Amino acid sequence: MTNATKTELEKRALAAVRDYGVNLTHFRNAMNEWAGLNATDMECLRLLFQKGVATPSELAKHTGLTSGATTAMLDRLEKASLIERRPNPNDRRGSLITPAEMSAAKMASWFASAREAQAELIASYSESELAIIADAFERFAKLWEQERGKLQRDS
Repeated sequence: MTNATKTELEKRALAAVRDYGVNLTHFRNAMNEWAGLNATDMECLRLLFQKGVATPSELAKHTGLTSGATTAMLDRLEKASLIERRPNPNDRRGSLITPAEMSAAKMASWFASAREAQAELIASYSESELAIIADAFERFAKLWEQERGKLQRDS
């Protein structure tokens, strides 16, 4: 492979990564609008599905919201039957937030088409191609985590 070819492939790969990020953001924005939620609401739900349970303070820290804005967000999500508030056994004044029992099925239905399309796309690659794709996305995820950390340290 010539240097010119490698340079062109590097440009193509970085453009594809950029376009992936842009199109994923557009998809998420469209999904948020369709579901009647905002990006922070969806990020809160993502974290809750990942962790299973969180305190309002943890959610505020993760989303960057103030305590008042976090309360308003939790009120919206509770009204939409997507979360439940439970007493915190370790803090009489506190509460624990969990996904509502039916919210996983409800949200899974929202993303069914996208999951099917992703599965079809991924299935079209060979094992060696999938190893490269997985490695690239894992490295990019780590890169963005490190870059976010730099920004947070500087602020």
